[in-house]
Amino acid sequence: MKLTIADIADIRAYERERDEFHRRIIALKKRRRVGVGPFVTFVFENRDTIRFLIQEMARVERIFSDEGIQAELDTYNPMIPEPGTLRATMFIELTNSDDLRNWLPRLVGIERSVELRLPGGTVLPATVDEAHAEQLTRDSITASVHYLGFELTEAAIDEFASGGSVVLALAHQNYAHATKLDERAVSELVSDLRGT
Repeated sequence: MKLTIADIADIRAYERERDEFHRRIIALKKRRRVGVGPFVTFVFENRDTIRFLIQEMARVERIFSDEGIQAELDTYNPMIPEPGTLRATMFIELTNSDDLRNWLPRLVGIERSVELRLPGGTVLPATVDEAHAEQLTRDSITASVHYLGFELTEAAIDEFASGGSVVLALAHQNYAHATKLDERAVSELVSDLRGT
């Protein structure tokens, strides 16, 4: 279910719940975070992670108006998965300027090389959120953040949930790495896929 203005607390109310909400989101993101290779990390988003993102943006940017909050909702609501879908934010976690200058030009197109490999052999390529891609993608250098999705049929959901190996992979020519999802990540994502 997408967020509405009513779901976003005003700044004073948010300050009262922020510490506890922040602790809960940190624990949630630990279960939904997957590292692939030495410096790429994915966070599979859900309604709570996106609410936290919007609340924090409203707090930092001092967004008080309904119009301002609605603009944030319009931007980030597409990152909340509907049943049969997964949504993830991919972070290229490079921390120094030399690494950024070296790697970001070499990783152009990395967002289009992401795939889920399911236990029965099904390979699902990620879809790129086009609205965000317009702002983030360049021909000569990639962004350090990308927004992705996966669309699964009922059969693919059953395969995902079957108990076998689910692998998140990057098949980029300059960054080919794969990671098997642990049981708690699979469990979290099955809940997204089934809308529970």
